[in-house]
Amino acid sequence: MANSILHQDAATSTTQSGPAERIRRLVWKLAIATLLLMAVGSATRVMNAGLACPDWPLCYGELVPAAQMNFQVFLEWFHRLDAAAIGFGAIGLAGLSWWDRRVLPAWLPWASTFALALIIFQGVLGGLTVTELLRFDIVTAHLGCALLFFTTLLAIGVSLMPYRAIGTVGKLPWVGLSAAILVYLQSILGGLVGSQWALHQCLGAGQLCLVMNSHIAGVVPASLATLALVFIAWRTPALHPTLRQLANWAGGLLVWQIALGVATFRLHLQVEPLTVAHQATGAALLGVLVAFTALALRDRAEIFEFYERRSEAS
Repeated sequence: MANSILHQDAATSTTQSGPAERIRRLVWKLAIATLLLMAVGSATRVMNAGLACPDWPLCYGELVPAAQMNFQVFLEWFHRLDAAAIGFGAIGLAGLSWWDRRVLPAWLPWASTFALALIIFQGVLGGLTVTELLRFDIVTAHLGCALLFFTTLLAIGVSLMPYRAIGTVGKLPWVGLSAAILVYLQSILGGLVGSQWALHQCLGAGQLCLVMNSHIAGVVPASLATLALVFIAWRTPALHPTLRQLANWAGGLLVWQIALGVATFRLHLQVEPLTVAHQATGAALLGVLVAFTALALRDRAEIFEFYERRSEAS
């Protein structure tokens, strides 16, 4: 508790100053928009709307294809609109970070630049998904890059939020990191299943069953790692309430994700909202695990810095 009090002023001055607070609010808005973007992208795929706009970056050569507008065209058009808004937001994030770099953490401009690079690459992949007619490897890379951008935003946002280190995290940062990596890889496998329609192929013609079975088998290590995080968090005395809450969210999302996955498999992907919810919940689970890991690493780093300063002073 003494360590927590000693870190209060440093945490407050770092995360509640004007430029940092503006950037933090922008980051959270971009993160929410990115989660929505991935959900709309999932809906676009399951509704066979990925090529509803045959050209890129315009749609039927127009910014708003009013004459051709139907539900499928709207999904693809709105997906691009949200992506463009996030792109401009990422430019603003990088610009603000470099403009106010003297009063911000030294890592922030570089992290914002990395996020901007990811969204530029994401835009290139988005164009290629159309021009290459939804080639499965490009579609999967498109999802992987979106998840990386999403988790980068969450890591930035968590690192800027007000927080008082307690120093009781132990090995939880590494457990959280392991769970996040496994869930990310599982999400990529899920992207391969979706982009190749592997479930339909496996059930119908017996093809692509390796991809489908790999995704099913991948549930085990990702689930065990997440459950280990939840269990250790429950058993850790005096764990910071925010970390405990994030661990509880991870456990709840994991249970919900497995239930959605079983239902999606049994219904053979015939209920589109169920499939979209399954993929959106997976992204949310990954986001919670990344937020937990970033916050736990921050807790460890701040406590280490405190003891280092105290040893230098003595």
